[in-house]
Amino acid sequence: MWILRGNLNEPLFKTGLKSDMLDVFCEVVFFSTSFGFFMKKSFLIALSVVAVSANADTLANWTFETSIPTTAGPLSPEAGLQTATAKALGHHASASSVYSNPVGNGSAESFSSTYWAVGDYYQFSFNTVGYKDLAVSFDQASSSTGPKDFKIAYSTDGTTFTNFADYQVLLNGAGTDRTAWGGSTYQSAYSYSFDFSSISSTLGSTLRNQSTVYLRLIDSTTTNVNGGSVATGGTNRVDNFVVTAQPVPEPTSMAALALGGAFFMRRRNKK
Repeated sequence: MWILRGNLNEPLFKTGLKSDMLDVFCEVVFFSTSFGFFMKKSFLIALSVVAVSANADTLANWTFETSIPTTAGPLSPEAGLQTATAKALGHHASASSVYSNPVGNGSAESFSSTYWAVGDYYQFSFNTVGYKDLAVSFDQASSSTGPKDFKIAYSTDGTTFTNFADYQVLLNGAGTDRTAWGGSTYQSAYSYSFDFSSISSTLGSTLRNQSTVYLRLIDSTTTNVNGGSVATGGTNRVDNFVVTAQPVPEPTSMAALALGGAFFMRRRNKK
């Protein structure tokens, strides 16, 4: 069902279908304050409609191939729609932390740092104005004395963060399903992905249509990837941090489709 209202910045719509061709039940509500009347007309239309923006847009993609980290940042993404505004950075409580750019997961560069303590993090910021259904993916690994336990958290003000999920990273080294990171071969065993659509899908949800969204990968314990304690020289590196989201359809496009359907039904009823 679509409900189009003149006092909203975007249409509300609901459908259980996610294919490119939709059978749409439309309920169109027309408000006119200038003429002081209200008209409501419900109708059923079987329309074959090409879904608007079926594919997500890449807002930012940090590969670190050109930013080549040697400091905490901020670092601009190498690709995506927000290369000029999105930023990545690192933060450690210890001033002794060293930031570097060792080999990535299937690439020459990554973003790495030492002196990990609970609460230290990598942060990625971008905006979701005009977007919904946020999702991120990235690669991450630690050295033998680097941190194991992380959480991904979000914020819209850069101060108050809410934990979204906890996860554990792998040792950057040989295993039954992987080898150490190298410049030529990408290994999916080190890949993580998180779907934020539960808090960025509907109108008014937390991460939808925000001027700035902050995501942090936060060290959450003192345990290293081998079960011991994190050492000052232990490293953790991140690579290929990709932010995607679905564009919100323009209100004028949605209104035109619904009004076109109404006109069609009116012509049909006159016959």
